[in-house]
Amino acid sequence: MVAEAKVTSEGLVKITNFVGSHNVVQQEDPEFNDKRQKLYEYYHPLEFDPTIPLDEKTKLMEEWWGKTHALLIEGGVTYNGIQNSVAKATIAFRDGVTELLELLEEKGVPVLIFSAGLADIIEEVLKQKVHRSFKNVRVVSNRMVFDENGHLQSFKGKTIHVLNKNEHALDMAAPLHDHCDDVNGLGDEKYALKKRTNVLLLGDHIGDLGMSNGLDYETRISVGFLNDRVEDSLECYRKAFDILYLNDASMHGVLKLATHLCSTESD
Repeated sequence: MVAEAKVTSEGLVKITNFVGSHNVVQQEDPEFNDKRQKLYEYYHPLEFDPTIPLDEKTKLMEEWWGKTHALLIEGGVTYNGIQNSVAKATIAFRDGVTELLELLEEKGVPVLIFSAGLADIIEEVLKQKVHRSFKNVRVVSNRMVFDENGHLQSFKGKTIHVLNKNEHALDMAAPLHDHCDDVNGLGDEKYALKKRTNVLLLGDHIGDLGMSNGLDYETRISVGFLNDRVEDSLECYRKAFDILYLNDASMHGVLKLATHLCSTESD
C-alpha cells in the first residue's frame, strides 16, 4: 500500500519519460518527412510486439534511431526549424501534467525526464506549450549539436532509444550526485539528489523500469501507462509495474498519488 511506504517529498525524486518528439520535427524537404514516417510505420509495431526476443528488438530499435537521426542531419534540420515545428504542432499532454509539475516544483522534488526522443524538442515544447520553465526539471535525452548557423551537425554521446535507457541512467545520474551545485538549476540544496532515497517512476514501456538505475534509493513506486496492444501486453505490464493505467489515461491519478506522498512529510 502507498500509505505504508511513507515516502516524503524530502526524499523523493520523480523520473518520467517523454515520447514522440521525433515526430514533431518537420523538415523543409517533404521527402525526408515521408522517409521518417515510413520508418515509424515499420518499426513502431515491432517496438511493442511481445513475441520478439529482447536482444533482437534492441537491434531493431538501434536501427530505427540510427536511420532517423541520419535523416534529420541529411535533411538539414535547423534550430529555427525546430522552434517553428513546435509552434505549429498540435501537442496534447495528458490532463494533469502541468499541475503535477507545479506541485513537484512547489514541494522541491527533482524531476528527471528520461526520453528516447530529442532533448532540444522536449525543452522547446515545455517552453512553448506549457509557457513556463521548472527549475527542478532536467531532461535526459538525445541532444543535438548545431553549427554556428543553426544547422544540425550531429548528436552528443551514445544514442538513447526505448530499450537502453537503463544503460544511460547511471551515467546521467552520477553528475547529479557528484556536482549538485552545477546541473541545470538543480544545484539548489532544495533540489539536490544526494539525499533523495525514494523514487516515483513513470513509464509506458517495460524498459522504462531501468530509468532508476544509478539512483541510490530505498523505496520505488513504479507507475505504468499501457497505450498500445493492451490485450497482448496487459499481463506483462501488471506484473512489472506497481500501478498501471490503460489507454492514454490522464495524469490525475499520479497527481493524487504525488500529493499524498508529499503530504506524509507532515505526518
